[in-house]
Amino acid sequence: MSAKIKKGDRVVLLAGKDKGRSGAVLKVLPKDNRVVVQGLNLVKRHTRPTQSDPQGGIKSKEASLHLSNVAIADAGGKATRVGFRIDGDKKVRVAKTTGEVING
Repeated sequence: MSAKIKKGDRVVLLAGKDKGRSGAVLKVLPKDNRVVVQGLNLVKRHTRPTQSDPQGGIKSKEASLHLSNVAIADAGGKATRVGFRIDGDKKVRVAKTTGEVING
């Protein structure tokens, strides 16, 4: 089955504390229906000093978001739904608002 949102896609957040902001998808977790978006939904983690990070301390990192709270951004940067179309022998993703093919 084809995924509507893939790693590297530009997405817009539809709900939550960062509503309206956009970023690139770093990771997709299909079993959990979640995505991790660069620079959005940041949480603080208290980390213990390790050999790789001798300082330790409070670090910020991205937490996952549910797929229903993000939408692909079209060429204009607005949220759009995703459809599928057959171009020749390939199945491609299409933006519902503009009708243009989404890269990837």
